[in-house]
Amino acid sequence: MIDITAVGEILIDLTQNGQNAQGIPQFAANPGGAPANLAVAAARLGASAAFIGKVGADSFGTFLRDTLAANHVDVSGLVTDPVQHTTLAVVALDAQGERNFSFYRDPSADVNLQKGEISLEQMKNTRFLHFGSVSLTSEPARSATLYAAKTAKAQGAIISYDPNYRASLWPEEALAVKRMREPLPLVDVLKVSDEELPLMTGSADLEVGTKILADLGIRMVLVTLGADGAFYRFGGRTGHVPGVKCQVGDTNGAGDTFFGATLAQLAKLESLDTLTTGQLETILHYANKAASITTSRHGAIPAMPTYGEVFAE
Repeated sequence: MIDITAVGEILIDLTQNGQNAQGIPQFAANPGGAPANLAVAAARLGASAAFIGKVGADSFGTFLRDTLAANHVDVSGLVTDPVQHTTLAVVALDAQGERNFSFYRDPSADVNLQKGEISLEQMKNTRFLHFGSVSLTSEPARSATLYAAKTAKAQGAIISYDPNYRASLWPEEALAVKRMREPLPLVDVLKVSDEELPLMTGSADLEVGTKILADLGIRMVLVTLGADGAFYRFGGRTGHVPGVKCQVGDTNGAGDTFFGATLAQLAKLESLDTLTTGQLETILHYANKAASITTSRHGAIPAMPTYGEVFAE
């Protein structure tokens, strides 16, 4: 039984990391893709993790497969597309380390993940099934992702979801909102940023927005607040766990680290029903700490902390 299986996009983040002597921007080819990031974060923090997705038959695809395997993520569900190339995302950073994404995909390998490439056996043998909204932007990946979530749910898995909004991937915001909201009835644990909460609920108010989501049957709602930490709603209660201060390198992968760290700890529980508010706040404190370590470095997967770094006192 695997603790966490993530399904969705895996890609190369061409991340700006400075300029050369002539003032020309330089970019590093970092492994990325939110579900892949989360799988690595969880694995580094003690969970068993697997990834299901698609890469191209190119050097980037080989690099991504090797990166997951090197981080002890099961890649038996990672398919190689013989035709489409591995997806690229160019990540430019502003002076505060905030990101601006430009995607080179559709067609690309991650979008071409097929429903028939989702292993029923893997869906039967995972405690958590995690996915995001980027793989909901295009077919056939959209149908494959929803099939994975529905199948795992039917087999008793806990479903976690990160509606990771990237405006440039959608033809219009209204369609993005419709598609991102569609899986909500399947979800047990949801993470949204404070910027995404209004898209998912129509309200920017943390109490109101998370109540709307909880009323859909979502058992745990987590709202990331950047440097201010995280807000939660669970078991009818709400609360705020402060962030951990750091010097920002870049914010790429911080949310994935936060959620991966959270799921890695939740996977240790016999059931979410046994979780207390105090335990949850402790988990979120360490998730905030993990995210702050990632934020203090550059890249997503290369910046993610180990168990010893997060839990050292």
